[in-house]
Amino acid sequence: MTSLIDVIFLLLLFFMLSSTFTRFGDLPLTTTSGGAAASTDAPTFLRLLPDSLTLDTAPLDLAGVPAALLARAPVLVIVAPTEGVTSQRLVDVLGELRDLPGVTLRVIGG
Repeated sequence: MTSLIDVIFLLLLFFMLSSTFTRFGDLPLTTTSGGAAASTDAPTFLRLLPDSLTLDTAPLDLAGVPAALLARAPVLVIVAPTEGVTSQRLVDVLGELRDLPGVTLRVIGG
């Protein structure tokens, strides 16, 4: 016969392993496909440094990037993280820019 404490422990273990305690946000990233037609518009390069950003060689802060991109919309933005950039910083930047109308994000490098 199984003691009650064993049953309670198994139920607790089951519910802990089957539940989700945090919610993860999704960042939709589009990937390139072979054979796609090339765009005639030049892309905009967003260089992501550990402590700053540059948009086509012009230094900007994160708060100024959405306004600069909306002025160029529709635009393809190529985000290039440099060495030393954390994944959290990349996610913060992509999260800030993902809902801008007319802006398509692509990430290169790694």
